[in-house]
Amino acid sequence: LQNVRIDPSSISFTMWKDIPVPFYMSVHFFEVLNPKEVLKGAKPVLNQRGPYVYREFRYKTNITFHDNDTVSFLEYRKLFFQPHLSNGSEEEYIVVPNILMMGAAVMMENLPNFVKFVLSGALAGLKQQAFMNRTVGEIMWGYEDPLIDTINALVPGLIPFKGKFGLFVELNNSNSGLFTVNTGMKNISKVHMVDSWNGLKKVNYWQSSECNMINGTSGEMWPPFMSPTSLEFYSPDACRSMTLVYEQSGKFKGVPTYRFVAPKTLFANGTDYPPNEGFCPCMQSGIQNVSTCRMNAPMFISHPHFYNADPVLVNAVEGLHPNKDEHALFLDVHPMTGIPMNCSIKLQLNLYIKQVSGIMQTGKIKPVVLPLLWFAESGSIEGSVLKQFYNNLVLIPSLLDYLQYIFLGLSVPLIISAAVLMAKSQSTAAEKSPLHPTTQSKPPSSSETTPLLHDAGTPSQDDAEA
Repeated sequence: LQNVRIDPSSISFTMWKDIPVPFYMSVHFFEVLNPKEVLKGAKPVLNQRGPYVYREFRYKTNITFHDNDTVSFLEYRKLFFQPHLSNGSEEEYIVVPNILMMGAAVMMENLPNFVKFVLSGALAGLKQQAFMNRTVGEIMWGYEDPLIDTINALVPGLIPFKGKFGLFVELNNSNSGLFTVNTGMKNISKVHMVDSWNGLKKVNYWQSSECNMINGTSGEMWPPFMSPTSLEFYSPDACRSMTLVYEQSGKFKGVPTYRFVAPKTLFANGTDYPPNEGFCPCMQSGIQNVSTCRMNAPMFISHPHFYNADPVLVNAVEGLHPNKDEHALFLDVHPMTGIPMNCSIKLQLNLYIKQVSGIMQTGKIKPVVLPLLWFAESGSIEGSVLKQFYNNLVLIPSLLDYLQYIFLGLSVPLIISAAVLMAKSQSTAAEKSPLHPTTQSKPPSSSETTPLLHDAGTPSQDDAEA
């Protein structure tokens, strides 16, 4: 138990501080093959591209221990492109929706018509179109776009950022917020449980107190002695706490594990699963509206290829093939320590696009939740870390169990032998004792008794002879 606490003297502290597990982020883009037809109202035809694989390094800084059995930290991520693991380069071009323009169009739908006409004219002057042909690197890490300054000038505060725009521009070399978690020094059952995030006990993105709660851990480790029921963690990327459910027991390279997966209710809408009503406004089950924590952009998250989602979403486009093996997320955790052995967290980013009256660039696009990309963050314990883990938590305890049975097996004949020897010893001692029945003399005959014991009326042998 001492080794799973967040304590500089514990074995797991170094692993917690600088995660030695090699993490990889694999990104798959959805290329739109028929952008001109989509503008005329046709169904989008998609082609999956990638993966584009990045090595992910995680490390913690600003580690501060507090008197109330908690510790605060910032965790940073650095991503490095891995050409040898990727199916393509960052210089490849992909046709995708003009995320900034189409997102802004939907966000401005309810503004006065004259504002939309002015924006539409500005978009025409900037030669902005509904779809763009950009490189993987630009879509990921950002590109300069004069549209940003134009929107900020026309509608101040609509997009609260300047400079480059990219889907992952804030991910690389950045932290996921200030976590404060329990150290487990006083109560081991609370180790790694989140006390606050960015100083908050709950967030304010959603419509209900339950949905705003910050539950579970930060998603790296869990308290020891886990039960095969469920686990929780707070995800800054999803702006919410997530609950995974137990699926099965297994082993990862000899180490016993519990596998936890996402329930079908994770992204269900409020109609199909009332506790999720606080995440609404909702559309079909299987997608979650994250606009409230993503600058009000019409963004949705889901499982890749709309796995476990309403079939309406899958059928609204062509080119999706959801299946469990490729698109379901999972966590394999060692239940005794709460340390993940193998994991793959998968999410898909989607953009809601449609025709917006007054903005001619949106054409006659039919309303659709259009997949942009999906990514998987995967990692597993291996090498010397796995060997140390296996030896300390599997091999040695197993040997001790075996030795226990061996000693028990050896003790049985020893106990029997000791009992036999004791019995023989008692028998020998009894034979030497005068009180033992086998050593007593036969009763004396009447002639050998003393005269005082004779009956007076009975003549003695001497008298008879006389």
